[in-house]
Amino acid sequence: MPKIISICNQKGGVGKTSTAVSLASCLALEGKKCLLVDLDPQGNATSGVGIDKNSVAKSIYHALLEDTKIEEIILPSCVDNLYMVPSNADLSGAEVELVSEMGREGRLKRILSRLDASFDFVFIDCPPSFGLLTINALTASHSVIVPIQCEYYALEGVSQLIKTITMIKNNLNEDLQIEGILMTMADFRTKLTQEVINEVKKHFGDKVYNAVIPRSIKLSEAPGFGKPIFLYDKESEGAKKYKELTKEFILSNATLLNSNR
Repeated sequence: MPKIISICNQKGGVGKTSTAVSLASCLALEGKKCLLVDLDPQGNATSGVGIDKNSVAKSIYHALLEDTKIEEIILPSCVDNLYMVPSNADLSGAEVELVSEMGREGRLKRILSRLDASFDFVFIDCPPSFGLLTINALTASHSVIVPIQCEYYALEGVSQLIKTITMIKNNLNEDLQIEGILMTMADFRTKLTQEVINEVKKHFGDKVYNAVIPRSIKLSEAPGFGKPIFLYDKESEGAKKYKELTKEFILSNATLLNSNR
């Protein structure tokens, strides 16, 4: 079974989708077969890899609520080796619809358990909330990457997220681990950025990635063109930092990757 990793933070605007798209696409360009699951009704990860979210025939909604087989939903992206389980506005009512379903917290886990074993990694782009969709993602995942914006109140929201991860681990998924903490939207012209990074490292130690993602116009522009940053502007500072993150990720998963060969 491929390793499944959620990209999760209940706060919006922290670079969650950029991280999911960039890390998955960079790994794919490195020759790793990846699947990106868009679990956000906004569908930004879907459009970020060149798929028109408004024209997809079936989305993750149909797998979660109508038991459509996942192989009927997976689409190729604009990046070789990167495949997509798309999302769109259909998913916006799923939180309410899931409430009455049997085994509602484990639906995504069952769906992903049927995946083709040729995938190396599955990344889940979570919605910015702690509803049933996020609980499904964390229940299905082996680990979670937490993007944290370099801002004054960064740690306040994360403490709630850690409580949620612990709750999932204790009740629904005992194998869930923190894969890493990623600092995003850094502006090194300000003293605050370094202070926040130091504070986060104090709390999470070696779980914090060395790569720090800067504020970047190119990262903001790329989704509008339906391209990951590596296809839009691979020489940009944002692309270089996500490349650094990818190298760290590969190194920390070297044992797994070697066993898959």
